[in-house]
Amino acid sequence: MVSIQFLLFGLYAFDVLPHFKAPKTLIDMGLILTVFGVLVVLMAVLQLNTSLTIFPTPKSHSTLLSKGVFKYSRHPIYSGILMLTVGNAISQTSYYKLIISELLVVLFYFKSQYEEQQLAKKFPEYQDYQKKVRRFF
Repeated sequence: MVSIQFLLFGLYAFDVLPHFKAPKTLIDMGLILTVFGVLVVLMAVLQLNTSLTIFPTPKSHSTLLSKGVFKYSRHPIYSGILMLTVGNAISQTSYYKLIISELLVVLFYFKSQYEEQQLAKKFPEYQDYQKKVRRFF
């Protein structure tokens, strides 16, 4: 799944479809969503610190985080990436980038399912956390 994720990130850099017309207000909203997504990713990365990994398996020394951005989303990095890719696609009026963003939604859903199975094995309290906090924003 990690290789598919990086493939989609690479494909996102290209833009091969025509663009749509959008009012300036929508473009500005896309920019705001992009910035918010970047901030969410940065906060989650800082909070994870040395527990950060690109793989959907928790590191042996990791602890369950339920404060900060993890109080609002079980997967704030995925949420932030989705916000920034959708926001950027809107601000650039790109059908192509919206399509890639939707593929990322599907990928992150399935990747997070696998990740949550691993987290539930490592942390007995994870199921309670799942009941209280949404998967994505």
